[in-house]
Amino acid sequence: MIELGKYQTLEVIKKTDFGFYLSKPGSDNNQRVLLPIKEAGEDTKLNDKINVFIYKDSEDREIATTSSVPLTLGGLATLKVKEVTNIGAFLDWGLMKDLLLPFKEQTYTVEEGDSVLVSLYVDKSNRLCATMKVYDYLLADSKYQKEDLVTGVIYDIIDAFGAFVAVDNLYSALIPNKEIFKPLNIGNTITARVVEVRKDGKLTLSLREKSHLQIDSDADLILNELKEAGGFLPYHDKSDAKEIQTKFMISKNAFKRALGRLYKDGSITILEDGISLKK
Repeated sequence: MIELGKYQTLEVIKKTDFGFYLSKPGSDNNQRVLLPIKEAGEDTKLNDKINVFIYKDSEDREIATTSSVPLTLGGLATLKVKEVTNIGAFLDWGLMKDLLLPFKEQTYTVEEGDSVLVSLYVDKSNRLCATMKVYDYLLADSKYQKEDLVTGVIYDIIDAFGAFVAVDNLYSALIPNKEIFKPLNIGNTITARVVEVRKDGKLTLSLREKSHLQIDSDADLILNELKEAGGFLPYHDKSDAKEIQTKFMISKNAFKRALGRLYKDGSITILEDGISLKK
């Protein structure tokens, strides 16, 4: 059986002026698909076996291509929005017919030029479509371990949980709310540290470094802010946690640890109404 959305090796069973008809090797040739002449090599001949990807053209006919396609059935890839219409968005995936991303498969309203992480599925009308609802397509069997650095794309943000990440466009991961101290948006590519490999294999991530390294980074951040502010800032260890997060994009505990480091090395003076550079 010839399958939509997949690469498969098919056999040339007929040549025409406009291309070659292909069928599954050893089949009765009842199901066949056209490989356009421009897609075939000059030396293509009957009985050749060719690896092709199957999709549908603008007239809803199955068609084969030898092109390299970034996305196959059940896989994931980041594609660019080429156009938005009244039936959904169309994504550029390098083929003659763009890939439809229906409105109901969008996790947020996309715009032309956006890059979106999607998977490929066959809809009820037997058409290839894209979906941004990729959670169920992600794997939970990565080789990553605690403290490894990983790269991924944020594909969803849920206030009750945090930012959901597709690591390597393959593996399921979450940055929990307690690890988020700066604005994140769907579509962002991030580098993060694995803080836990859960029992189900999914990854828990942090955008911050190991604590002893992060203290140095946070201390440098506070020093730079102090210098830009002329040597004084109205923040201290009793300041409101939300104010600290808004100003420095770090937690109150991280702020206090960094203050301790700066005070110990003699860089700052802690006052009743804030902190100042030590003169």
